[in-house]
Amino acid sequence: MNVRVRFAPSPTGLLHLGNARTALFNFLFARQTGGTFILRLEDTDRERSTPEAEKAVLEDLRWLGLEWDEGPERPGDFGPYRQSERLETYRRYAMDLLEKGHAYRCYCTDEELEEKRQRSLAKGIPPMYDGRCRYLKPEEEQSFIRSGRPASVRFRVNARSAEFQDLVKGAMSFDGRKMGDFVILRSDQVASYNFAVVIDDARMEVTHVIRGEDHLANTARQILLYQTLGFAPPQFAHLSMILGPDRTPLSKRHGATAVAHFREAGYLPEGFLNYLALLGWSSEDGQEIFSLGELIKKFSLQRLSRSPAVFDPEKLNWMNRAHLKGIHGERALNLALPFLRRSGEKLEAVPKSWLVAALEAVWGEVDTLSQLAERLRFLFDEGWTLEPDAETLVVKEETQRVIRGLREELRSVEEVGPENYRALLAGLAKRVGLTGRNLYMPLRAALTGRTQGPELEKVFLLLGKEKILKRLDSILQSNGKERSL
Repeated sequence: MNVRVRFAPSPTGLLHLGNARTALFNFLFARQTGGTFILRLEDTDRERSTPEAEKAVLEDLRWLGLEWDEGPERPGDFGPYRQSERLETYRRYAMDLLEKGHAYRCYCTDEELEEKRQRSLAKGIPPMYDGRCRYLKPEEEQSFIRSGRPASVRFRVNARSAEFQDLVKGAMSFDGRKMGDFVILRSDQVASYNFAVVIDDARMEVTHVIRGEDHLANTARQILLYQTLGFAPPQFAHLSMILGPDRTPLSKRHGATAVAHFREAGYLPEGFLNYLALLGWSSEDGQEIFSLGELIKKFSLQRLSRSPAVFDPEKLNWMNRAHLKGIHGERALNLALPFLRRSGEKLEAVPKSWLVAALEAVWGEVDTLSQLAERLRFLFDEGWTLEPDAETLVVKEETQRVIRGLREELRSVEEVGPENYRALLAGLAKRVGLTGRNLYMPLRAALTGRTQGPELEKVFLLLGKEKILKRLDSILQSNGKERSL
């Protein structure tokens, strides 16, 4: 069987974390099986669907590396791939169901339907269409037509149950008597979600539908449509929900959930994808850090969990840091530059080799690229200040002795370099009679304004003799009070 899967977002807003996971699992399954990954835009909501949202969705998918085989900008044999361009196809199928008696026109207004819905809710009864228009007499229908009342088209639900075998959830069964006759064509002649999806998946020869478990009830309705239309239904795999840290469904109240937010915050696409993959899936051997290629090899629908996945920002940060560790040199610089420029750092006159070395010094301290600017700030005069812990340390007499001693040692060298750094510190240790932490902590506080940070040798080499002396003099002159250069 030629596997064909689809990711079908509605371009009504930003791509969020849950949809990105759905896209990823479809992509992995297609790549692993040598199948086809289809992107279809369900843009029939005319009021909310926008070209800007569509563009954002495509950009996010490309940033994640989830390139589609068929879809917008990549036409195949089953297009068009926007539902707004397929409306006539849906109408044709709806009219066919009408002619065969599997559907009927409904003249109930939105106000009437809402009133019925509220009455059901007040009685504690799940809202369901009461079938009023299902049994209209010909003269009643003619009266509605003459009055110009618009009509929707409803599907006749005659089945007692809708059953299917889900690849994640197992055997599923829904009571058809509790569904009610549902709309397949709205009064504005636009197909409903359930109807359009069935037509599209059937005509695009989709073999597997992988989506969130919030679609389970929709799947029951769609199964009935497949049967009535004479289409073979695809296999379904419904993904477990994603919960926030408080074990409630993930939403905006837990913080930003849009892919664009994680992108702007400086997460790597490979780190973000790696974390998404582990929200509801795990490998047999317990491996957690994956490249996209490794995910493709190891992914399987059989390892999808029925239990909800919990979104853990700390785990995401840890995983992103693990992916950052493998990046060095030119690539690290190219990734960091947009975030450094956004922070306002003036980098035009900064030598490229110095900036690469500076990034290497702090690279292991950050979870995301957006944190780099703050970590590098101490290297620039305008960003050097003494944090409270460092300020407390530099006023101590022992620290003042170290600062004065370093100033004297620096007079014997033209510049600080890899060849003389160790000799410089050895001379300083001998001069002040201190070693280890008692020597290094005061130096770090004086030079970086912090008590923790990069390796001290890298700090010396990056700052250079002139800037080091300038900072030492500033501290001595201010008697340890916080001061910006």
